[in-house]
Amino acid sequence: MWIVLAIVSGLCLGFYDIFKKISVDGNNVLVVLFLNTVFSVMLMSPVLFMCLESGSIGLGNTWHGHFEIIIKSFIVLSSWLLGYFGLKHLPLTIAGPINASRPVIVLVGALIIFHEQLNWMQWVGILLGFWSLFFISRVGGKEGFSFAHSRWLWFSIGATVMGAVSALYDKYLLKTYEPLEVQAWYSFYQMIIMGVTIGIILYFCKERTPFKWKWAIPLISLFLTIADIAYFYSLSIDGSMIAVVSMIRRGSVIVSFFYGVIALHEKHIRLKLIDLGVLLVGLVFLVLGS
Repeated sequence: MWIVLAIVSGLCLGFYDIFKKISVDGNNVLVVLFLNTVFSVMLMSPVLFMCLESGSIGLGNTWHGHFEIIIKSFIVLSSWLLGYFGLKHLPLTIAGPINASRPVIVLVGALIIFHEQLNWMQWVGILLGFWSLFFISRVGGKEGFSFAHSRWLWFSIGATVMGAVSALYDKYLLKTYEPLEVQAWYSFYQMIIMGVTIGIILYFCKERTPFKWKWAIPLISLFLTIADIAYFYSLSIDGSMIAVVSMIRRGSVIVSFFYGVIALHEKHIRLKLIDLGVLLVGLVFLVLGS
């Protein structure tokens, strides 16, 4: 069952990336991101109302639990800010593979933080993953996106690193709290934090990209919410493996990659397919090694 949930989560993440790309194209990224948090809270509001109606504050009925969720909100929001700006300026066929390398960084984090011992298959997966990042930067250089000249490439990598940090933190949170509670409260705190952030930025920054409403914007929240619900419940099932779940979720890159090829007619597809193939082989090694 947890594998089925991971597949559902991966498919939804693929469409989430597509609608995110459509929404931020030529648009004000901060406003799009804020609206995403608002719609996410609206979708999770039944869970919040259930907590309030029961007379409790949820998350173990302690403010310590809420403080831990606020930390997660900052981590996720930083990943989103970097990722949205990166995606706005990068082709999907570059941003997608970078984001798909997240399980590699999660495993490195587990090695450093949890002192996990890696076998040779996991090391092969890590090396192939980092080689993929290097290769996609070389391909991106042909389109004006390289480590030396493109901050958006670094934004996308930063978003992937912060997303990996969030995944490692999820492993801790889901041992203590219910999946829906975690998702509902971190969505709520994200909206508050993002609202304050965008208010400060808009007050001090007079020149900004105008905002244009697009119907793809609420679809970002819809597919992300479904993806997260499936993801959290997949991890909460006994016997589920974080390495396998992460691998399946990163399969979302296939959906967004082919959208970039078919709908956006992006360039250097053959080289990018080679990179995507190497990355997927690396992720398979991670799963087999786990």
